[in-house]
Amino acid sequence: MSVINERVEKLRSLMDKHNLDGWIINGTDPHQSEYVCERWRSRAWMSGFTGSAGTVIITQKDALLWVDSRYFIQAQQQIEGTCFQMMKIDTPSFPDPSTYLKEHLQKDSKIGIDKATLTIQGEQDLQRAFGEDLALVPSDDLLDSVWQDRSEVPAKPVTSLPDDIAGFSRSQKLAMVRYAMVQKGASYTVISSLDDIAWITNLRGDDVPYSPVFLAYLVVGKTDAWLFTNPGRFTDELTQDVSEDFTIHPYEDVATTLRNVLKEDDVLYFNPEKINLLVAETFGDCETITGLDFTTDLKACKNDTEMEGMRKAHLLDGVALVNFLARLDTKHGRYTEIAISDLLKEQRLRNPDCIGESFSPISGWAEHGAMCHYSATEESNSVVEGSGLLVLDTGGMYTFGTTDVTRTILFGEPTEEQIRDYTLVLKGNLAIASARFPEGTCGYQLDVLARQFLWQQGLSYFHGTGHGIGFRLNVHEGPHSISPKPLSVPLKKGMVVSDEPGLYKEGRHGIRIENIVAVREDVKTEFGQFLSFEVLTICPFERRLIDRNLLSAQEIAMVDAYHRWVYEELKHLVDTTAMEYLKGATKPL
Repeated sequence: MSVINERVEKLRSLMDKHNLDGWIINGTDPHQSEYVCERWRSRAWMSGFTGSAGTVIITQKDALLWVDSRYFIQAQQQIEGTCFQMMKIDTPSFPDPSTYLKEHLQKDSKIGIDKATLTIQGEQDLQRAFGEDLALVPSDDLLDSVWQDRSEVPAKPVTSLPDDIAGFSRSQKLAMVRYAMVQKGASYTVISSLDDIAWITNLRGDDVPYSPVFLAYLVVGKTDAWLFTNPGRFTDELTQDVSEDFTIHPYEDVATTLRNVLKEDDVLYFNPEKINLLVAETFGDCETITGLDFTTDLKACKNDTEMEGMRKAHLLDGVALVNFLARLDTKHGRYTEIAISDLLKEQRLRNPDCIGESFSPISGWAEHGAMCHYSATEESNSVVEGSGLLVLDTGGMYTFGTTDVTRTILFGEPTEEQIRDYTLVLKGNLAIASARFPEGTCGYQLDVLARQFLWQQGLSYFHGTGHGIGFRLNVHEGPHSISPKPLSVPLKKGMVVSDEPGLYKEGRHGIRIENIVAVREDVKTEFGQFLSFEVLTICPFERRLIDRNLLSAQEIAMVDAYHRWVYEELKHLVDTTAMEYLKGATKPL
C-alpha cells in the first residue's frame, strides 16, 4: 500500500471515532494564505498533489481531489497509483464537492473540517450548499493525530522596512486605518491576512517560502493596537521600535485577548472571508460590520515611493533577464528545466538588492509547457535540447519591489504552428498593454481584449489574464484582477497587475507572455477621467516566434517601440557580453 493510501486509512479511522462521514481539506492555513508554510501543506501531505489550489475530500469509500484547469495534467500525474480520483472544477461532467457529497452520502451525514482553516464566509457557504441534507461539523484538526512529524508554527526573524522604501511609516498607516474605522463607525478591526499585516506594520518575514510574511494576527483599536506573533522573532531594538505603535503578544494569545478586550457596546469591523472560526468564536455579543480589510485597498494602490521601487526592481530584473538570455545557447545547448531556472536565479542574485525569488519558478519544456503551473522536480526534470518551446515564468524579490515575468523561449527552429500561436498570444498581450479605459472600469471588462485573437481561431486559455502583485510582498495580491470572473473591483491609479495571456496544447507546447503593468491616469475628457497602463517589465519578446504578417501596423509599431525602450533602458547596465544579444533581440521587426 502506498504512503498516501496509508494516510487516508488512518484518517478514516479517526473519522469513524469522531462519528464523521467525510472530511474536507481546503489546503490553506488559519489566514487563508494562497501559499502556506510546511505545517499547513495538508492537501499535499494527504494526496501527494503539490499545486497551490485544490480541495481534498475523504469519505469512508472515496478519496477525491478537486482541481481547476491549471492543474489537470499535474494532478493526474501526482495522484497516479494512489486511491485518489481527480475531479475537474467548472467542468460540466464533474459535480462540485458539495453536490458530490449530497449525491453519495446519506442524508444527515456529518462532514468535518478544521475550524482554524475555515472562515466565517466559508462556513456560511458550505452550510448553504449542504442545506438540510448534510451536517457541517467544524472541529479541531484531525490531521494532528495522524501527521506524526508535522512541523511547528514557524517563527523566523522579521526585519523592518525603512520608511524611505515603504513610503509611509507604521504610524501613518495606522492613522489611515483608524480614519477608515471612524468612517465605518468601528471601534476595533481585526486583521488576519498576512500580507495586510506585513504592509501595515512595515515588517517582513520568512515563514512562508517565497512570501515575505510572518504568522500573525493584528487588532487595531481607536488608541491601541495589538500584534499577535511569536515575540522571539524580534530583536530587542526592533521590539522597542515596533512597540511605539503595536504591543507584541504571543501568536496563540489572540483569542484570549479578544475575549477580554471586546465589550458588548463595541463595534468590530472584519473581513468574513479572512477570519477563521477559532477567532470568530471570541467576538461575543458586540456589534459587527463586515467588508474588505481596510489595508487591502490601501496596499493595492501603490504610493509614489512604492511605485518608484517597483520600477527600479523591474529595471534590475531586466538586467538579469538579458544577461541570462544572452548566455543561453538556444541553438546547440543542452540543459535541464531546473538548470535553466537556476541560471536565471544566479543572474538575479548578482545584484545585492535581490533577496531571492518571488515564487517557485515554472520552467516547462515542450509538453511540460502545456501544464501552465508546472513545477519541475528531480523526477520530472526534462532535458532541454533540440527544437521546441520553453515556458519560463519566474520572479524576483528585491529590497524595494517584486517582479513576475514570463517569456516563452525558442530552442532550435520553430514550426509554423508555434509561430502562429506565439503571435496570437502576443497580440493579446499588446491589446491589454495599450488599453485606454474610463475610470471605474473593472478588470473583467478588459479580459476579452487578451483573448479575442485566440477566440477568432477557435483557441483559448483557462486561467486569468492578470493578477495583482504586491510591493515587496506576495506575488499574487488582491483585490483586483483581469479575468472572466466578474469581480466588481475597479482598476485604480497605482494598482499593479500582470498581463499574461497564454495558450496550452496538451502533449505539444505551451506559450505565455507576461509583463507587469501599472494603472496610471491618462486623458481627461468631457466623458470623464481615463486610465491606461504603464509597462514595468523590461525584457525582449522572442522575435523568432513573431509572424509580422499577423500583426497590424499599429502592433508592429508597439513591438518596435517597446524594444527601443528595452534597449535604451538596459544598454548601459547589462554585461558587455550581452550587448550583441540585446541589439539583435530589440531590432525593429
